[in-house]
Amino acid sequence: MEKKHVSAFELYQNAVLASTPEVKTSSVKITAKKQKENGIQTPKSIKKTKRKQMGKQVIKAAQREERVERLAEEVQCGEISGVALDSLLSDLAKVSNSRVRASKLFQWLIHPIPSKSFFRDAWEKKPVLIKRQNPDYYKGLFSTAEFDRILRRDDVQYGVNLDVTSYRNGKRETHNPPGRALPFTVWDFYESGCSLRMLNPQAFSSTVWNVLSILQEHFGSMAGANMYLTPPGTQGFAPHYDDIEAFVVQLEGKKHWRVYNPRSENEVLPVVSSPNFSHSEIGKPILEAVLEAGDLLYFPRGFIHQGDCLTDAHSLHITVSSYQRNSWGNLLAKVVPAALEMAMEEDVDFRGGLPVDYLTYMGVQNSDKEDPRRAQFLSRIEGLMKKLATFAPVDAAVDQKARGYLHDCLPPMLTAEERASSVQGAPSRWENGEPVDMGVAIRGQIRVRLVRSGIARLCSDGEAVWLYYTADNSRVYHKEEPKSVEIKAEHTDAMEFLIHAYPKFVTVGSLPCKLAEDKVSLAELLFKRGLIHTAEPLQQS
Repeated sequence: MEKKHVSAFELYQNAVLASTPEVKTSSVKITAKKQKENGIQTPKSIKKTKRKQMGKQVIKAAQREERVERLAEEVQCGEISGVALDSLLSDLAKVSNSRVRASKLFQWLIHPIPSKSFFRDAWEKKPVLIKRQNPDYYKGLFSTAEFDRILRRDDVQYGVNLDVTSYRNGKRETHNPPGRALPFTVWDFYESGCSLRMLNPQAFSSTVWNVLSILQEHFGSMAGANMYLTPPGTQGFAPHYDDIEAFVVQLEGKKHWRVYNPRSENEVLPVVSSPNFSHSEIGKPILEAVLEAGDLLYFPRGFIHQGDCLTDAHSLHITVSSYQRNSWGNLLAKVVPAALEMAMEEDVDFRGGLPVDYLTYMGVQNSDKEDPRRAQFLSRIEGLMKKLATFAPVDAAVDQKARGYLHDCLPPMLTAEERASSVQGAPSRWENGEPVDMGVAIRGQIRVRLVRSGIARLCSDGEAVWLYYTADNSRVYHKEEPKSVEIKAEHTDAMEFLIHAYPKFVTVGSLPCKLAEDKVSLAELLFKRGLIHTAEPLQQS
């Protein structure tokens, strides 16, 4: 039997999780008939047939271009090692596919280790030390001079943007006074032997912002950074482990590092960071080295570490981090409550009552009893858990996880060409007491595409389809609420078309909407939100 075409709007309505904060559970609205016949994977099978021929050529062309650019990346990965950061970023701005751009930048970060080898052999497994004998390798990313300019120019607040710390005689202390961090006080702390940690340099440095906004697309997870400036002969932090994957980028001076294995299996890839440890708790280091400018040290979450400055030089490094709360367990925390709610709604086995006497043989106080009823009870639980998997709304849970990621993300830093061809480059202005140049118009022949591959994602709350996006995010973590806009039913197929067409430009007229005015209406909405740009800067109508 021929399958009936189902619009993307109906698709998103039929398999969704409510938009809720990370810690809350949410309901899933799927009819019992669809669940029993096909399970939660129904929308996926429908999705394969619903697009027909529309947009297939564009999508295949985009895939071909991506394969070509990946091949070029493999050829060129050995050629970027000697490129200065400003030149590299300038060259990357010319790469049309932002996913490839992110891959190239990450390859530069960990050169000479190939990215594929790194993720296969080291990622989440073991520390990696890269010694380069090239003090200028990371030059331009950040510097002590730039930090000083930021203190003079910007409103840097103790405890919000900057921590003053020390670690002496086994005791870790924070010395933050209230208010703004002014240069006189900050450098006085430094002179007295305190370390300085800037918590979000990307909020103040456009280069750090640019680098992180590119890298986050490679990780598919927020990329953050902290800056650490440590005086000679001092240590700012006690031994500890973190809940992030850490890339220590040495920018100035040098620092002595010691890295230790997780203390037990329970601390491998931990969910949260550790308290401070004493040296008697951590054993012997598995890696000990002095990082000099241009070197890199990677260690996975759970690996205990500490760094101290030698007496003959200060140290400035940035730690680039990612993969916080991005585990299978974090995803299942969204899948399982929703699956259980669906199962109880649609399967009587989950609604059946517990045995009237179960309290007499179950529970910790009864755990040592040899009672056949216990085995039967546990067997029933095991069967229900296996059955629960058939109700798992995995795609919808991934979308819910993606909404959190989009909220975490930095906004994209546009190139000059992207700015000129986006809403940011529109000529509208105030002149002679009135707004002028307001006549820029989007027409069917205009070619458009998303500004970035991962800048937006379609999700649903069960009643409507929403487009979540990063374009209006703040450079300060979660300073703004998540950004989204409701997508009309007649626009949903076209929005998917645009997402999958990237990095190709497509004409507004080719968007799969029934009416020409719907095509223009969607393009205007996305243009005004800063989510698309045009192949050429728009002209006055």
